[in-house]
Amino acid sequence: MRTDGEAAPESPHFTFPAIRQVEAARPFAWLQRGFADMRAQPAASAFYGICFAGMGVVLLLVFHFAVDYTSTLAMGFMLLGPFLCIGLYDLSRQHEAASPASLRRSLVAWRENPGGIGIYVLILTVVFLVWARASLVTFALFETHAMPTWGAFLVQLAAMQNVGFIAAFFGVGLVFAIVVFAFSVVSIPYLLDRRADAITAAAVSVMSLVRNPAAMLVWAMLIALLIGIGLATAYLALVITGPLIGHATWHAYRDLVGPSVPEAESAAGISRAPT
Repeated sequence: MRTDGEAAPESPHFTFPAIRQVEAARPFAWLQRGFADMRAQPAASAFYGICFAGMGVVLLLVFHFAVDYTSTLAMGFMLLGPFLCIGLYDLSRQHEAASPASLRRSLVAWRENPGGIGIYVLILTVVFLVWARASLVTFALFETHAMPTWGAFLVQLAAMQNVGFIAAFFGVGLVFAIVVFAFSVVSIPYLLDRRADAITAAAVSVMSLVRNPAAMLVWAMLIALLIGIGLATAYLALVITGPLIGHATWHAYRDLVGPSVPEAESAAGISRAPT
């Protein structure tokens, strides 16, 4: 494990990293470690949390009259979350390396792998645009009259009115969320730490899910719960839940993804202990 806080370039003889298996309850340990990172770097973590909550509040204020826009963009926030948390991944990496917390460095962490991260962000953006179109079409199909206000929409949800729309909207959102989760669960931390390419990062993320279905189900449910708490509090709770998810995701990556093993060592059967 590195102690200088710098990302290591991939070896020309790089092979696919080992994917570790963890127990189903392991995500709770990731949250515990993430909370420790927050306590160790409170100001820097709070900065990102305030940004997340601020974006949500602005969204509500600007589009308070259009529930279709706010709900679509809120889901888009979740889809783009793996990239938006990149600074938090770097803060956790700094803490892991026992380096002084540097908010300024975390803000430009993407520069360590601009090609891989840039391509990944482009893919996430395309997914978001497809989701936005699908979401607006769903609203158009089921809301034949004027779009309801947020208050009316919440009343519909509470009374389970317009069940077809609710099922369609959340069903389509769930499909997009599952796809993004599968390809992004550890991909951005991997791109930041290993300077790999976007395709390899996506494959590493999918393999992490395939090898740890129980743990990944628990992790997905915890993320949904924490984000749901943020949304239910008009985004204000994201000041805490947003950074917590970001820091914990770094520890998920460190637990799930083993070191990059050069082909020569792999062929010789040399093994490395988990970090």
